[in-house]
Amino acid sequence: MRVVIAPDCFGGTLTAREAAEAVAEGWRRAAPDDELVPRPLADGGPGFVDVLHAALGGTLHDVEVTGPRGERVHAVWLEHEGTAYVESAQACGLHLIPKDERPATAETATTRGVGELVADAARTCHTIVVGLGGSATTDGGAGLREVVTGTNAKLVAASDVENPLLGPHGAAHTFGPQKGASPEAVARLEERLAAMPELAAVRDLPGAGAAGGLGAALLALGAEVTSGAGLVRRLTKLDEALDGADLAVTGEGSFDWQSLRGKLITAVAGGAAERGIPCLVLAGQVSVGRREAAAAGVQESYSVTEHAGSVEKSMADPAGTLAALAHDVARQWSHSRR
Repeated sequence: MRVVIAPDCFGGTLTAREAAEAVAEGWRRAAPDDELVPRPLADGGPGFVDVLHAALGGTLHDVEVTGPRGERVHAVWLEHEGTAYVESAQACGLHLIPKDERPATAETATTRGVGELVADAARTCHTIVVGLGGSATTDGGAGLREVVTGTNAKLVAASDVENPLLGPHGAAHTFGPQKGASPEAVARLEERLAAMPELAAVRDLPGAGAAGGLGAALLALGAEVTSGAGLVRRLTKLDEALDGADLAVTGEGSFDWQSLRGKLITAVAGGAAERGIPCLVLAGQVSVGRREAAAAGVQESYSVTEHAGSVEKSMADPAGTLAALAHDVARQWSHSRR
């Protein structure tokens, strides 16, 4: 069998490349004769630059920038054929703030470091693609706008979030609680975003609410919006990999309702469905029902947590438990299984 292994990252435990390697390791133990084709993926969030560097090559630029709490953090952006790929989460990601500190930073986290990355890339590149996702911020891109007031480079916001800036489906109400914001803090953030005149013309556009309003800031600077998952799907040549495949295996940390809203799982499942091949999901946790999964093109989904026996066991050895699950899945699905 020819098996395409195309996972996203698994939260803060495994990068997409590490997840692909773990699945391949477990699969190979059960079905050594299968041809395994790794295609680690990302949307605009964590892993965006790592995945594209693996697929495209190019030059990584190391930069020290302002982190979400105002501290200095290390970040890299990718240059490839005149285009810069910037991962906003490297400068303002939620993973940069310990969980117990998030309620205190939900209203103050800044995107200034993202602006510093964009400004650095603008010195040499004609196009700057900014991946949005996984942010700790709800500042409406105010930090970025302190640094970037205009650029000669073409700006592209890579995101699969379609939320507007304001309202019940906006940046503060939808994503603020995930970043530690209390109901009172959400109300204050909403009021603050609504009071930003620079964003008034774009605040109702799809994607304006991405990364806590960073999407709106980029739109106000003239950026176009593109699907992060679609961009990565094209640049990693996922469709070419799926041509002639017998099976697609994807995955992420949590296979939930958000996974079905145009994210990477649906990109892989859609590509597999177009070719009439089954798509399997291996995820840390699964909360999507079989009917919803099937409607998205997913034939079966498997939980690492359930397979390992508990969250604690799965988290203690993320790569090992994912490989163990892949081994057992391969025994069910591979024609060359032992």
